[in-house]
Amino acid sequence: VEGTICPISFVKEVMYPSALSTLQDILAANTASFPPPALAPYLPAFPADAASSAPALETHIAQLTASDSKVPALKALQGYLWRTGFANGSLRAPLYPDVAPHLRSWVEGGRKLAVFSSGSVTAQKLFLTYTGVEGQEGGDVVDLTGLFGALFDTMNAGPKGEGDSYVRIAKELGVLERQVLFLSDNVTEVRAAISTGMKSLVVSRPGNAPLSKEDEAEFTIITTLDAVSLE
Repeated sequence: VEGTICPISFVKEVMYPSALSTLQDILAANTASFPPPALAPYLPAFPADAASSAPALETHIAQLTASDSKVPALKALQGYLWRTGFANGSLRAPLYPDVAPHLRSWVEGGRKLAVFSSGSVTAQKLFLTYTGVEGQEGGDVVDLTGLFGALFDTMNAGPKGEGDSYVRIAKELGVLERQVLFLSDNVTEVRAAISTGMKSLVVSRPGNAPLSKEDEAEFTIITTLDAVSLE
């Protein structure tokens, strides 16, 4: 998702701080007891010492966030914390202008769309429900969830850098690996998908991690969905 259909900066500079701010608000509103009821379901997945008190939890989550950790426990908690921001309009996913038209066109042409993200399925649903267009902050909020037939994260599919995860996804979708086109900004993920027989392209967007000469030689690289051929 990030770096492929929306800027990485939105996730790291907007969504991550929003989750931390919401966490702080919840903890501040529940100083009489710990854990706050809303957070209790998520805490068993964290180390016991990190979930032992409000300060410990806040520090642990801040550290994981700063390191851009992909651990499922953090992603599940973030998915919950982002609900408020998306629902009240303070968060809206700024998709690149080329994205929504192509997604609609592919679905109209009979293609099936799915997401595989380190973000939880809950977060994916929020992201796709409240989308806009990059650079058009005053535009309408558009719900694109209906375009996607399946959502995968590291909990229901597995690590994004391992081929078995992509085999699992193809099986769940009811297709052969060679029938799948996987798009990602991450060369490790693209390599893992290709190893299973999937077709996969590296998406290079502004702000993404730079690609090495070796990457450029190894993979097919696109800068916009306009370059995707589904023939």
